[in-house]
Amino acid sequence: MAITLETDLPDHPRVALVTIDRQERRNAIDHTSLEELDAAVAEAVDGGARALVFTGAGGHFCAGADLKELEDVAFTRRLAEVLASLSTVPVTTIAAISGSCMGLGMQLAVACDLRVVEDGARFAVPVAKLGLMVDHWTIDRVARFFGEGAARHMALTAAVLDADDAWRLGFAQVRGGLDDALALADRAVPLAPLSQAGSKIGFDTLAGSPEVARYEEAFARAWASEDLVEGRRAFTERRAPEFRGR
Repeated sequence: MAITLETDLPDHPRVALVTIDRQERRNAIDHTSLEELDAAVAEAVDGGARALVFTGAGGHFCAGADLKELEDVAFTRRLAEVLASLSTVPVTTIAAISGSCMGLGMQLAVACDLRVVEDGARFAVPVAKLGLMVDHWTIDRVARFFGEGAARHMALTAAVLDADDAWRLGFAQVRGGLDDALALADRAVPLAPLSQAGSKIGFDTLAGSPEVARYEEAFARAWASEDLVEGRRAFTERRAPEFRGR
């Protein structure tokens, strides 16, 4: 299998690690590994993971899609479904990026909530080199997370940006490697699940759109939750809260 899932990590309870391991292709994704990735995410969330960390084996995050797959309309449609599903899981997702993060790799990175970037990482959306276009979901998220100027630079001139650019422009939240990404996940795990899931809905909702109703529902659910009572009680008692997501 090209995708491995680890859920029993020593010292990282309720953190799941998803590794792309197609080192001979610099972890480029094909149809089989795309389905494995989607299945791994579902298994981790269904199994109770509170944070997911994505990484690539062999020094590269993901160099893109296998070019033969890009000629298959079914692959691009399925890719859009998998990315949309990943971006909306109700837990915190973190991309631990090293080496190549290009094309589909960038799409995976922007599907995640947070990014931890190693020195030496390289970022690109090389569509103009291939005569391709990415979907609007990708353009929107790259522009929001990397900044519109950087997104235009990558899409229109095939620019390759580096870890310094990612840090300077706010694309990376932490500079470091996999251990730093796991430590960031550990910070997310004990926090209130309803607050995290609801906030994710809000970040992806445009003001005035019909989706605002979903955010308002999540807002009301959090304010009426047992977790809110527990958070207040724990604050008063000066102890760590024990949130249960209800």
